[in-house]
Amino acid sequence: MEIGYALNTLYMLITAALVMWMAAGFTMLEAGLVRRKNTAEIVTKNIGLYSIACFMYLLCGYMVMYPGDVPAGTIVPAYDFSFGSTTADTVVDGYGYSESADFFFQVVFVATACSIVSGAVAERMNQWPFFALVVFIAAFIYPVQGFWNWGGGFLKQAGYSDFAGSGTVHLIGAACALAAAIFIGPRLGKYGKVSGKRYGLFPVAETKKLYGANIPIAALGTFVLWLGWFGFNGGSQLAIQDVENANAVAQVFLNTNMAAAGGVISCLVVARVFFKKTNIIYALNGAISGLVSITADPLSPSGYEATLIGAVGGLICYGALVVFEQFFKVDDPVGAISAHGAAGIFGVMVVPFTNAEATFGSQLYGVVSIVLWGFVLTYAFLFLLNLVAPVRASDEIQKKGLDAEEIGVEAYPEF
Repeated sequence: MEIGYALNTLYMLITAALVMWMAAGFTMLEAGLVRRKNTAEIVTKNIGLYSIACFMYLLCGYMVMYPGDVPAGTIVPAYDFSFGSTTADTVVDGYGYSESADFFFQVVFVATACSIVSGAVAERMNQWPFFALVVFIAAFIYPVQGFWNWGGGFLKQAGYSDFAGSGTVHLIGAACALAAAIFIGPRLGKYGKVSGKRYGLFPVAETKKLYGANIPIAALGTFVLWLGWFGFNGGSQLAIQDVENANAVAQVFLNTNMAAAGGVISCLVVARVFFKKTNIIYALNGAISGLVSITADPLSPSGYEATLIGAVGGLICYGALVVFEQFFKVDDPVGAISAHGAAGIFGVMVVPFTNAEATFGSQLYGVVSIVLWGFVLTYAFLFLLNLVAPVRASDEIQKKGLDAEEIGVEAYPEF
């Protein structure tokens, strides 16, 4: 019993450290895909959001997400600030691992959701209003909807199935990111003057490519995320003390890797066939969207099924990137909304194909609930925040670069 407890706790701590390393991956990916004049600022946002998310989850988020027994149908559980006030540790009921290890594993998921927002609003959102949004997401938006699923709330009771967080982590982050990107608007110079409406709905305007400053760093960040995802999905098994759990972890690792590979391959092929160019940015987002797609259930599929899921997720992400940028005119510098949102929806909805216990109705119920919760609350929060402090960086600051205004340090100084 003690050996199993120690083994499970050690495994959770190792996988949590892998997920924490994803913060470095997001930082490198975003730093590589923004322009040089905004690089130091996006790096500062990432280390800041990780630290703020950790503190807010310790302060209240963890106990909101896992409040224990609650009445059926509960949407917002009572706030409890007790976890961070004691050093006493307990065995999580029925699992056999340290509660402190469980907290560490869960807290890095919160930071992941916040990182998605960071990429989508890069280069035009003021720094401290962004940190205020992170506080709100980590303390309220994320833990409440996390409770709906993993904490035993109404989605769990309705049969919603999400093993490691295609919806609970990635889709909620993308929903918040979409609301923020729409509220703040595109970067200065991204779109030309609107000349009309396509189909009476979509604005017609010239779309300009604003390429990132460091593609190798972006690629390295993607590989770091790929590595961290083994902890993200593998750690969600929550145990490794016996043959059954060890085999399950091995299958999760295999499927996670193959889904990412499938996403990359599908994006490379489509880019080459239709655009005659194997665009590296689409390939990077293909890897991430493949990983997001398999996260809702990385255990049930076979290796071939996981590859197919990742490949389809990559194609959906590719299409979403084009639709958001060209039709909706939603400016997303790193493709976070498509890779985590569109692929997140697909990942949740594809679960019933390989898991007979899940139903399409319960999965759709979860998707709609999560998207509405994240989008509406984020948009409302930014609307109110903007009355107090400007959320969008001024045109002058955007021309100069946020590094000069917000940080005072250049990432690539001239010598």
